[in-house]
Amino acid sequence: MRVLVACERSGIVREACNRLAGVTAYSCDLEPCEDGRIDYHIVGDVRDVLDDGWDAMFCFPECRYLSGSGLHWNNRGRGWEKTEAALDFAEFLWNASIPRICLENPVGILWRRIGRPSQSIQPYQFGHDASKRTCLWLKNMPRLRPTKFVPGRIVTRADGSTVERWANQTDSGQNRLPPGETRSIDRARTYPGIADAMATQLLMRKRRAA
Repeated sequence: MRVLVACERSGIVREACNRLAGVTAYSCDLEPCEDGRIDYHIVGDVRDVLDDGWDAMFCFPECRYLSGSGLHWNNRGRGWEKTEAALDFAEFLWNASIPRICLENPVGILWRRIGRPSQSIQPYQFGHDASKRTCLWLKNMPRLRPTKFVPGRIVTRADGSTVERWANQTDSGQNRLPPGETRSIDRARTYPGIADAMATQLLMRKRRAA
């Protein structure tokens, strides 16, 4: 099975796939890979390699102009042009002639273009002390099943009500990651527990069912 991991520079999902017998995965991004596996990383526009005979594809289009947390900037001077371009790109990936596709993005505006997501997941469902709701659009792939639940800490609000928070969150629910040049890159990396589940469940379960 040949697998393309689109818009990934970390190599986390690619390597999770390559640990499976009978699977060869390549990541593709405009930037070089972070893990040094240049033999399994394509530097360039993923649109140029979509027709190279892939059996499955995982897509991670940049969420900066698609996520709900960033859209408010569009009406504060940034405009909607980059969001429209991001929507076009994600739709192009989703409509690729590849039999099995998993497209990942945070909660945002993408559903308006390609429909409601197949499911949403959290890192704390896959062994990580972290909260980051993420949507998956699945084509010819089964829904992802949680592997290990990690409970959060209980925070008591001023009004006496309680809420659950995880290690990457402040008590008010904000992400602890400080502002910086690499913030968006750091937040975009797939959690290894989710990557392993994607590889073993979305690829292998489908192969057995076939």
